[in-house]
Amino acid sequence: MAFLHLAVLGDPVAHSLSPVIHAAALEFAGLEGEYTRRRVDGQGMGRAAADLRSGRLTGANVTMPHKALAAELADRRSEAVVRSGGANTLWMEEGRLHADSTDPDGVRFAWQHARLPDEAPVLLLGAGAAAAAALLALSDRDVRVAARRPEAAHDLVARVGARAAVAPWGRPVAGAVLVNATPLGMGGEDLPAAVLEQAGGLLELAYGHGQTPAEMALRARNLPVASGELMLVGQGAASFAIWTGVEVPPTVMLEALAGHRDQPTARP
Repeated sequence: MAFLHLAVLGDPVAHSLSPVIHAAALEFAGLEGEYTRRRVDGQGMGRAAADLRSGRLTGANVTMPHKALAAELADRRSEAVVRSGGANTLWMEEGRLHADSTDPDGVRFAWQHARLPDEAPVLLLGAGAAAAAALLALSDRDVRVAARRPEAAHDLVARVGARAAVAPWGRPVAGAVLVNATPLGMGGEDLPAAVLEQAGGLLELAYGHGQTPAEMALRARNLPVASGELMLVGQGAASFAIWTGVEVPPTVMLEALAGHRDQPTARP
């Protein structure tokens, strides 16, 4: 296989740990390549699409705020992209630019790895692209969606085509696994207190500097918690398999993240 040119596209991307996990995946698979960060605006996304079409890029991950634009730029969109409205994985195949969303894979991996309860109700917080991916992954469960703007929650359920109820923001669901698809917590913010008090577990979809207040609160009560880094690994492993045809054990990526955290000079 030729040298692989892979990248994550978004703004901001300086914090992204994707290069860490994909470098480990390339080494495990015995493939030559690089995975870089590209901070891009809308025009930069267009240039990245051109690089994919020309072969200057082999594949790309897309993060906020460009997942919807990534879907628009593609020639072929998976069902997950059509239903969620966003793509996080781009590649060329048979002369066409393809788009897929491996975020649902990330949700399912994080859920299983953290042993979150399968029979518990789900309280999904948020109504954006991350929430859409979570709703796709958890569509066979008892899901309630809550957003600060109720109309956004209703729009999300309709767009995804899921059987889910809309719940008022801040109203708890006893024993529910919280799926936090909002930025709350990345800067130390708290989730609604009543929601946390009655939760039976937590899945964070984003990651930042250490644990969020919600993670710390639920771990203090010995409840199961899935961090945003588990989500990152799950979706990253699925993207890597699309680009290379190689299925890398998620443990390879998890070990790379652990090693990165242990480095005294490591930066997120």
